[in-house]
Amino acid sequence: MEEVKENLYALPLRMLEESSGSSSSSSSDPVDAVIFVGISLVLGIASRHLLRGTRVPYTVALLIIGIGLGSLEYGTSHKLGKIGDGIRLWNSIDPDLLLAVFLPALLFESAFSMEVHQIKRCMAQMLLLAGPGVLISTCCLGSALKLIFPYEWNWTTSLLLGGLLSATDPVAVVALLKELGASKKLSTIIEGESLMNDGTAIVVYQLFYKMVLGQSFNWVAIIEFLAKVSLGAVGIGIAFGIASVLWLRFIFNDTVIEIALTLAVSYIAYFTAQEGVDVSGVLAVMTLGMFYAAVAKTAFKADGQQSLHHFWEMVAYIANTLIFILSGVVIAEGVLGNDKIFQNHGYSWGYLILLYIFVQISRCIVVGALYPFLRYFGYGLDLKEAAILIWSGLRGAVALSLSLSVKHTSDSSLNLSSETGSLFVFFTGGIVFLTLTVNGSTTQFILHFLDMDKLSAAKKRILDYTKYEMLNKALEAFEDLGDDEELGPADWPTVKRYIASLNNLEGDRVHPHIALDPTNLKDIRIRLLNGVQSAYWGMLDEGRITQSTANLLMQSVDEAIDAASDEPLCDWKGLKSNVHFPNYYKFIQTSMFPQKLVTYFTVERLESACCVCAAFLRAHRIARRQLHDFIGDSPIASVVITESEAEGEEARKFLEDVHITFPQVLRVVKTRQVTYSVLNHLIDYIQNLEKVGLLEEKEMLHLHDAVQTDLKKLLRNPPLVKIPKITDLISVHPLLGALPSTARKPLEASTKETMKTRGVTLYKEGSKPKGIWLISNGVVKWTSKTIRNKHSLHPTFTHGSTLGLYEVLIGKPHMCDMITDSVVLCFFIESDRILSLLRSDPAVEDFLWQESAIVLAKLMVPQIFEKMGLQDLRALIAERSMMTIYIRGETIEVPHQSIGFLLEGFIKPFSVQDELITSPAVLLPSHGNQSFQNADTSG
Repeated sequence: MEEVKENLYALPLRMLEESSGSSSSSSSDPVDAVIFVGISLVLGIASRHLLRGTRVPYTVALLIIGIGLGSLEYGTSHKLGKIGDGIRLWNSIDPDLLLAVFLPALLFESAFSMEVHQIKRCMAQMLLLAGPGVLISTCCLGSALKLIFPYEWNWTTSLLLGGLLSATDPVAVVALLKELGASKKLSTIIEGESLMNDGTAIVVYQLFYKMVLGQSFNWVAIIEFLAKVSLGAVGIGIAFGIASVLWLRFIFNDTVIEIALTLAVSYIAYFTAQEGVDVSGVLAVMTLGMFYAAVAKTAFKADGQQSLHHFWEMVAYIANTLIFILSGVVIAEGVLGNDKIFQNHGYSWGYLILLYIFVQISRCIVVGALYPFLRYFGYGLDLKEAAILIWSGLRGAVALSLSLSVKHTSDSSLNLSSETGSLFVFFTGGIVFLTLTVNGSTTQFILHFLDMDKLSAAKKRILDYTKYEMLNKALEAFEDLGDDEELGPADWPTVKRYIASLNNLEGDRVHPHIALDPTNLKDIRIRLLNGVQSAYWGMLDEGRITQSTANLLMQSVDEAIDAASDEPLCDWKGLKSNVHFPNYYKFIQTSMFPQKLVTYFTVERLESACCVCAAFLRAHRIARRQLHDFIGDSPIASVVITESEAEGEEARKFLEDVHITFPQVLRVVKTRQVTYSVLNHLIDYIQNLEKVGLLEEKEMLHLHDAVQTDLKKLLRNPPLVKIPKITDLISVHPLLGALPSTARKPLEASTKETMKTRGVTLYKEGSKPKGIWLISNGVVKWTSKTIRNKHSLHPTFTHGSTLGLYEVLIGKPHMCDMITDSVVLCFFIESDRILSLLRSDPAVEDFLWQESAIVLAKLMVPQIFEKMGLQDLRALIAERSMMTIYIRGETIEVPHQSIGFLLEGFIKPFSVQDELITSPAVLLPSHGNQSFQNADTSG
């Protein structure tokens, strides 16, 4: 059994040397293979050029060209000379090598170009089609081959061909979808299915391939094999993705290395999986590409991203051209080079057509059986999209290469006849040809028949409106450029004749979004969100946001676009969980975790949240302005702009809280952004001097390298936020800072630092005082049911305030509610500590009473002291006030232009005999001096 298991893991793809090609290629110069590449590219260029604007898919044309070349070389007595030698060399290529050369680049390009949000939403649908879908298709085709076809194959052989034909080719599918411009949702499902389908179909193929060769195994071995081949491939793809992305972060402004790394890692991952670990190389590269799409897209800045896009577009174009022409050659050789098969089985052509019909029927069964689930998961799937999904099951080079591997094995195996191997190539090549030519060529007609290629009414209105705007821009440009000193005026009618796209505007200019209906509302929301996402990309290029922040922001926009038809703008919803004050700030002063580590994570989280909020507000502001400039004033635009403004409220509040509590964080973030922008501005200035000829290239490069060094230093060692130590914050508070050291140190040791979020009640009116609150940073507002008619416009206390001290000193309930109006960093000292300080050091009693009077002045006489800062009020009380203790019956005089505060006890004014004033109270002279009689011992 162990030997069987070891054999089970061996991949089946081995060297193919066609007997008919060996003799020919043995006399050929290996250099002749180069001419095939050149001729193929020239033919591909000509096809793309000539077919532009026609309904013939490019890939179909390439396949027919390949069949034509193969037919000329293998089916006629007139050989193609050196070109024919090159064709034979390429035709005799090892199938494993064929896949290893072309698949990594094509699979990586396809997976990397997919949008990660679309992948997440459509993942369940893709897995259904690539998992159960492949198994259903394999069983259907295998049953048809066994029960209907006359070749007397056993079940394993029939299922082998069924599994082989279940591999929808991502190369063919992606090429077709890009040409036809299918919807993004449908393209993602079909493309993702074809990528995963390819990997799972190869795994199924390998399983039945071993069964055909006579290996026997139990269900445990099957499960172990499938788990290893699939999960192992995913693990390898993720591992290579993590390693290469980490490497990318150490590469600074070197586009060539960045692009080369993506190419190299795709091939190394494929080889490691396929040959090194005996798992699916296709699944490994697919996972790698999707990992890059999810994590690394924002790692490439503007120029690098554009270069990367062009590079992979070129690689995909060259590989597609070669692989489809080569597929055509292989099909032609498989048909024309096996005359004996058609002598023995002249009806094979008819069965090829029948097999094509069964392939379409099996595809219908797969989509039909899974349709309830496909409709439920992700974006859903309607019947029209299901029809396109059925018709887009193209087969291509992958299935063809696998059939060639079977053909090679059949030449030397007792379990597979040579005739069976040839039939595998014939049927697979025929299905590849038919699906590409029939399905591929008619998909566009089906899209048109189902009205899936038409623009919506809203998009048509936008296009018409934009054309009128383009005409206005053309007139503005003509006014600016139509006359100059050297050449004189230009002729507008001639200019207009060359702007053919704007010459046939019909009807009056109509605003694209007049009616306030859900369709228009959705359209305008999506356009604004697209503008927001574009602004994020711009900020990433400008260095305003980091790669991780950009990923977070982009994802929030994608989620909001999905919900645009059902609810107002909601891209802030996806960011809320990342914008808050870190809970682990409280661990800074504990010995539970290293202080530097906790401080680092606290600052990093705050910086990230500030960057998110600032970028969010800036992007929405830019998008609102652009939207207004484009469509002007309209009811529907006003609705969306109002939604956008409302979205930013929480972001503004958070930045206000940080500005109050940790202003140094915002300062460092802004400094970093400005430094990056200044350095980039210098780079642009230097390059512009070289363009206009004021600097030579060598001089420009010298200055450019110097600025790049500074930029690298900024990115590697950015300015850091310094959070002051808690002991420093305590010592600078006015209350503790003014106390003598003998009194201050015991209080400092007993303070409890805490951070309160917005809306937290420090204490409630009427509650028993438990201690005092020292406000280090933040804003606290007060409300009271008993203190009325004081005309307080700004009932707040800020940093440096001491709250609750008066109630602790006098032993009475709190006078008002104290509620945080921002994030507040504060310290709490228990009442017992304050009272014990009074008993141990009576000298500080006067100071504490004076400090308590500051809050009383703000609470009880806001019309006088509200606009005065705490520092000024504290200085006024310290310099211009005195505290006096009166005994019963003693007269209290309040001089003119003075204010008295009754801190303890009660008094009676001389003017009103029955009135009794209790503490706390404000004593104001109405005219001249005011006299009061002390009714108790008072202060």
